[in-house]
Amino acid sequence: MSSIFTKIVNGEIPAYKITEDDNYLAFLDVNPNAKGHTLCIPKQEIDKIFEMDDELYLGLMKFSKKIAIALEKAVPCKRVGMAVVGLEVLHAHVHLIPLNHMDEMRFHDKVALSKEEFEALAKSIQENL
Repeated sequence: MSSIFTKIVNGEIPAYKITEDDNYLAFLDVNPNAKGHTLCIPKQEIDKIFEMDDELYLGLMKFSKKIAIALEKAVPCKRVGMAVVGLEVLHAHVHLIPLNHMDEMRFHDKVALSKEEFEALAKSIQENL
């Protein structure tokens, strides 16, 4: 069965997409730790990040770096944190989280955004790519 992220890649489920290329996709997390919380994924469905071949893995890191730089320009923060957890969705992914406080890296407190806020945020990050 396809992961929820594969369904996003295939257009079966909507997402607040930031950008994509042939191998990777970046989109806003709909259950964010902080405003701007973004997920970067390989389009290929791979469960664990360290199961990726070196080329795909290094490409994901390069893609994530590009998104993090744009994210930091679009969302006021002290820095963008990165985490790889992978327990909630069985599809390799990188969390990019704008940080002003250490608590924003913990995955217990979430922020709520409206559809309009998600759309405006995605557009702002896109404009900074």
